[in-house]
Amino acid sequence: MLTKWRCFFHQMATEQGQAGLAAMDTKLGVAVLQESVAKIGIASRAEIEDWFIAETLGVSGTVDLLDWSSLIDSRTKLSKHLVREPLLSQFTEEEELQMKRMLQRMDVLAKKATELGVQLMVDTEQTYFQPAISCLTLEMQRRFNVERPLIFSMHQCYLKDAYDNVTLDMELACCKGWCFGSKLVWGTYTAREQVRAAEISYKDPINPTYEATNAMYHRCLDHVLEELKHNAKAKVMVATHKEDSVRFTLRRMEELCLHPAGHQVYFGQLLGICDQINFLLGQAGYPLYKYVP
Repeated sequence: MLTKWRCFFHQMATEQGQAGLAAMDTKLGVAVLQESVAKIGIASRAEIEDWFIAETLGVSGTVDLLDWSSLIDSRTKLSKHLVREPLLSQFTEEEELQMKRMLQRMDVLAKKATELGVQLMVDTEQTYFQPAISCLTLEMQRRFNVERPLIFSMHQCYLKDAYDNVTLDMELACCKGWCFGSKLVWGTYTAREQVRAAEISYKDPINPTYEATNAMYHRCLDHVLEELKHNAKAKVMVATHKEDSVRFTLRRMEELCLHPAGHQVYFGQLLGICDQINFLLGQAGYPLYKYVP
C-alpha cells in the first residue's frame, strides 16, 4: 500500500514535468493534483478540494511527498477515503490486529530502552520489505524521540534513492517535532535485490558501481552532519568499515565544529573488523560501538 501510494505521487510528478528531481524538490501543483485524483473516482470533486487546503497542507500551493504521505496516515480523516479500491487496498481485520500487536511489542521494547537509558536501532531489510519497516520506525520515533533520539532508523546508501530517504526522514522529524536519529550503512542485499528486479522486471534499485555507492554514502553523511551542526538533538551513527569514509567524517566534524564530547556522531563496526581504525578513534575520545553478532 505504501509503495503504491508513493509510486502514484511520482507518476503524477512525471506528468507535471518533474521526473528525476530529488524528493524534497518535487512539488505537485494542487489544481492538477485535484484533477488527477478526481479522475480515479474515489470521491466527489468537492470532497477532493477539501483535502488540499491550507489547513491540511500549508500555504505553499503545492504538495510535496511529506504532504502526500500524510494523506494516508491512519490518524487523518482523509485516510478513510483513500485507503480503498481502486487506489489502495484495505487491511483485513486480522491484518489490522497483527499490526496492532506488532506496535504493542515495539512499544514494550521502546519503554524498556527508556528505562535502561539505551537506544534502539531498527535494522533494514530488502527494499520489498523496507517501506513497512520504515513506516513502523517513524511511528516509534514520533512517540519516543521527544527529548532525545531513542529510536534510530537505518539508511542503506547502496540504494539509488538513499539521499531521498535520508532527507525526507530528516525533514519529517523537523516538521513534526521529534529528534532525528539514523545509522548510515552501505547495504547488504545487492545480489537478492538485483535477482528479484530482473525476475519481476522493475528497475534495479542498487547503485551501479562501488564509486557511486561511495559517493552516495558521503552525500548522505554530509547532509546529516550539516543538520547536526544546527540541531543539537539530532544524532547519527557512521557505520562503515571504510577508512576514507571515517576520514571524511572526521574532516567534516572538524569543519562544522562537531566535537566528540557532544555525542552527536557515533562510529560503529562489527567486532573484529577495522580494529586499526577503532583503537585510534577510541583513544581520541570518539563515541565508538562494536557490534557483536
